[in-house]
Amino acid sequence: MPYQRAKFYQVGSFAVGNRLLAPSERTVQSSLARTNSLTSGHRACQGCGEALAARYVLDAAMAATGGKVVVVNATGCLEVFSTPFPETSWRLAWLHSLFGNAPAVASGVAAALKAKGRADVRVVAQGGDGGTVDIGFGTLSGLFERNDDVLYVCYDNQAYMNTGVQRSGSTPPAARTATTEALGPEPGNVFGQGKDLPAIAMAHGIPYVATASVADLHDLEYKVERAMAFRGARYLHVLVPCPLGWKSATAETVRLARLAVESGLFPLLEAEAGEVVAVTPLRHRVGVEEYLRPQGRFAHLFRGAGRPDIVARIQQVADRNIARYGLVQEAGE
Repeated sequence: MPYQRAKFYQVGSFAVGNRLLAPSERTVQSSLARTNSLTSGHRACQGCGEALAARYVLDAAMAATGGKVVVVNATGCLEVFSTPFPETSWRLAWLHSLFGNAPAVASGVAAALKAKGRADVRVVAQGGDGGTVDIGFGTLSGLFERNDDVLYVCYDNQAYMNTGVQRSGSTPPAARTATTEALGPEPGNVFGQGKDLPAIAMAHGIPYVATASVADLHDLEYKVERAMAFRGARYLHVLVPCPLGWKSATAETVRLARLAVESGLFPLLEAEAGEVVAVTPLRHRVGVEEYLRPQGRFAHLFRGAGRPDIVARIQQVADRNIARYGLVQEAGE
């Protein structure tokens, strides 16, 4: 059944407390019985979107499987801040892998469980955009091609944040990073580079692909639950703002994730067997400038006379997404 958003019409807000929903519609995070898969004591930066998303995703996966999950984690921010030797903040079966081979290791774990007849234990692999879009891209494609029974989750903060904020294959155009300085006639990251990993995953024809945002907990948990209902390869791409790399206020993480969706730059969708089956329409569409301005990595676009020409090009990217996926519905639809 397609996900149905709760509709509460409150002045100035699209938020709704769990107390207004039936118990069956409340989030896993609202329950005292949640696993707290990533618990306190980690070293994540204040306002870290990845820390929030990892707990949300894995708590939902644990709830969907009755607590029978093995997690394989690529090298990156999530691994570094959660396991400073000899400590760990993980409260489930968790394996650390190298930067680029987490999908291959997860495939091996799934094969071992299958050989042991343990179909009840599910495998989740996870990594950042560096370990997914770039370094682990080949092993991830292999996982998809073999259709191994693994859910792979990419926590996308759009750069290599753990090693100094270098550009990755998911860094947006015009963004300033340590390797794409705000210099020259086209400052920041160049247009036309990078990879659309959800689209690439869909091109493999795997059973389930979805995008999600740390700003929409109900939607995120729903997609994890849906993913765990499938067998075979599945891919979940979650946008997780990073105050350090995005040069944004720590209190703005969830708001920025929401604006990325509402501007059309990060569409929320689901696909099965390579075909889009559901999208989340925009309830409150905003221009990309509202999303870009609070981020220091785009400050060069608004300094002095600014670069309205580049902002317009980014707006065109959002407009293409909106048209491609039908994110704006006409009245009465």
